[in-house]
Amino acid sequence: MSLEPFIAFLYILHLRKSSKTFASLQQWDKVFIGLLLAIAFLFVIEVVFSAGFIIKWLWHLLMLFIITATFKLPELSRFKTIMLAVLPLAVILLLKDLIKPFTDQFFVSIKNLLNYTFPLATTWLIALSIIWTRQQKALEKERQLRLAEEQQHKIVEARKMELELLVAERTAQLTRQKEELENALVDLQTTQKQLIQSEKMASLGELTAGIAHEIQNPLNFVNNFSEVSVELLDELKDGPLHNLPQAEQEEVEVIINNLTQNLEKINHHGKRADAIVKGMLQHSRSSSAEKEPTDINALVDEYLRLSYHGLRAKDKLFNASIKTNFDENVGAVEVVPQDIGRVFLNLLNNAFYAVTEKKKNLAGTYEPTVSVSTRRLDDAIEIVVKDNGNGIPQVVAEKIFQPFFTTKPTGQGTGLGLSLSYDIIKAHEGEIKVETKEGECTEFTISLPLNIIPDI
Repeated sequence: MSLEPFIAFLYILHLRKSSKTFASLQQWDKVFIGLLLAIAFLFVIEVVFSAGFIIKWLWHLLMLFIITATFKLPELSRFKTIMLAVLPLAVILLLKDLIKPFTDQFFVSIKNLLNYTFPLATTWLIALSIIWTRQQKALEKERQLRLAEEQQHKIVEARKMELELLVAERTAQLTRQKEELENALVDLQTTQKQLIQSEKMASLGELTAGIAHEIQNPLNFVNNFSEVSVELLDELKDGPLHNLPQAEQEEVEVIINNLTQNLEKINHHGKRADAIVKGMLQHSRSSSAEKEPTDINALVDEYLRLSYHGLRAKDKLFNASIKTNFDENVGAVEVVPQDIGRVFLNLLNNAFYAVTEKKKNLAGTYEPTVSVSTRRLDDAIEIVVKDNGNGIPQVVAEKIFQPFFTTKPTGQGTGLGLSLSYDIIKAHEGEIKVETKEGECTEFTISLPLNIIPDI
């Protein structure tokens, strides 16, 4: 019995085992199974039917096929070493079968020589098989180490991605905290400014109240005695003046008329001063009224008409277009109606005054217009009063809420209206701001916190 069946079987079995490790051999698995079955089939036929001659040459053809495939196919190139170990023994067996029929002395000598080389080929096969096995073990160990490194690399990459995500989340969290701190700082600075302003206003209010009270008494004496003096002069003209000679009557009458005019001017400016003092007292007086549910739209509309018709009563030539845009969703809000109404009245009076002054200086197509609108926001209501008057110069726009500051000519404004309005809005925890373009328009915006009240 030949060695080829055992060599072929062991080699193909090793190839099939390697196919589980090397992906390039996995598609050959069915071929390896077929070759193993063929080897087993030929072995059975050789043993059972004793068809030694034919089977022997089939073994040689099978070995030739296996050797050729190993050296030709790229997928089997890594097994060339083991095939080199098998090749000498396979050649010797093939040559012995080829010269076996010949009996000449030459072929007998070759046969004897092949018998001597058979142990060498066997030793070569065993030695190379051992070396190849060790190489495969080393390669397998290296492959396992490489797989372990790749697995470790994957773990490191996964951990790296996890850490990057954690860093990104932490960065986003720190960014949010930074923004929250910045917003808190802005709110704190705003609150600080408001507290400083409130403290200033409180101190100024106390000072103003003291000064106003001190001025009020002598001012009342000035106004009262000026009126009494005018009455006495009128009585003098109607009575004792007629007892004087005609020439002296004329001279005294001129003096009386001059005194009357002077007293009327004293009375006029005394009343102006009285109005200023009353405004100062009103500005310094803290409101004792309680908040109540108030329909803001109705309140704005009421004071809009009050301001307009009040100015019409003073000046018959006064006229202006009024535009309203009231948000029906505003509803009722907790405010002190008389205080908020005073704010609306101040703003509307200023708006009508601005458009009137602009109309005096312009002729033609200019149409004085005052617009009032309300709007409900998420947590507040917004009231906007806008006019197309002369606007406010930017250099003084920041001063308009200061007490006694006014852009009106002397005698036409006390400078307390906007200051009082500012204090009232702040007392309601709201905000008032102004946007203006000199020569074009002025827009006051009031924001009041929205306290939801059932419809009234």
